[in-house]
Amino acid sequence: MIGTAIGLVLGAVSGLIPGVHANTMAGVLLSLQALLLAYFDPVVLAAALFAALVTHTFLDIVPSTFLGIPDADTSLAVLPAHSLCLEGRGEEAVRISAIGSAAGVVLAMPIALVCCIALPQVQHLIDWGIGLILLAVAGFLIVMSESPAWAAAVFGASGLLGLFTFRHSYLSWQIGGESAVLMPLLSGLFGVAVLLQASRGWMPSQHFEGIGLPGGSVRRSSVLGACAGALVGWLPGLSNAAANALLTTLIGHDAQPREYILATSAANTVNAFLGLAALYAIARTRNGVMVALSAQDLPPMTGLLLAGAIAACGAYLLTVRLSSYAGRMGAMNVAVLNYAVIGFVVLLSLILCGPFGGLVLLLATAVGLVPPLANIRRVYCMGAIMLPVMLYSFGFAGV
Repeated sequence: MIGTAIGLVLGAVSGLIPGVHANTMAGVLLSLQALLLAYFDPVVLAAALFAALVTHTFLDIVPSTFLGIPDADTSLAVLPAHSLCLEGRGEEAVRISAIGSAAGVVLAMPIALVCCIALPQVQHLIDWGIGLILLAVAGFLIVMSESPAWAAAVFGASGLLGLFTFRHSYLSWQIGGESAVLMPLLSGLFGVAVLLQASRGWMPSQHFEGIGLPGGSVRRSSVLGACAGALVGWLPGLSNAAANALLTTLIGHDAQPREYILATSAANTVNAFLGLAALYAIARTRNGVMVALSAQDLPPMTGLLLAGAIAACGAYLLTVRLSSYAGRMGAMNVAVLNYAVIGFVVLLSLILCGPFGGLVLLLATAVGLVPPLANIRRVYCMGAIMLPVMLYSFGFAGV
């Protein structure tokens, strides 16, 4: 319980502060490992790591909704969530996300069990086919777009930017680790670009009138999100951002914003549990938290699953509680808020990644401004993540 409580606090901090991920907290705990092990059992440290990751998947929707700042987990979900906030329904968006994450916890348990039993024997085939899966998804998205030519151009441009960012990530300051470059990359594509083109005026009064989702939509979105989260949680090289892009082929984030928020939240949480399953079943690490866990003697998987489930209960209650503060956003000047958030993102990019982070943010913002001008959806900016993963899976390890 002590480890779970520590993880709940750390996950809340990382989820609520834009640019800080649970991986960052894992690095902090590892750096203090020698000191912590003098007072706590290794199981406590392991439970804290996984509980922080699960908690983060609940609370990261809060800054995405009210500030419009994405991280790697909410890159596309930020669009409908922030849009609902600008309609006065920010609390509803956060509560929907909490329901999706809670459903993800419930569905992740049986999915993780099935994957641990059935998939290790065919893992070599899975590794071989990942690039083809992403290629098929990207091709489908582009062909089904309003303007395939523009969609392909934005996908390619963002993909090249992603390749440049990851290949030269060593140029960034290592305060948040090499993965910190995702912050300026995704914030430029899906955060700053959106805020620069956002409407002006005053934030409408926030009100909660219930969740506008029928039970059938909740079940359908939860299952689709769980499947997408399981896919990217088990497959190598993929992230929640890829799950978000995959879900746009099934649930339009502009046509069905509530369903999309719920599905992506379920996917993010399931991804955390499947990453743990992959670590135990095939000794693969899918994120920084799993790398930290693999660096020590692993306790029984059931203990960590229990810690994650308990942390999820606390995170759900905390997320719902925080959503009730949405009313304080009413009557705020949207333009002032947007420029303040942009300034914060620029400052955070420079702090985490140095001048290289500033350059990536600038280039990403330029690419992110194109989709609305070309009258296409912003989902094609996910080429920044999908193209590097595809090339890597095809054997171009040097990209």
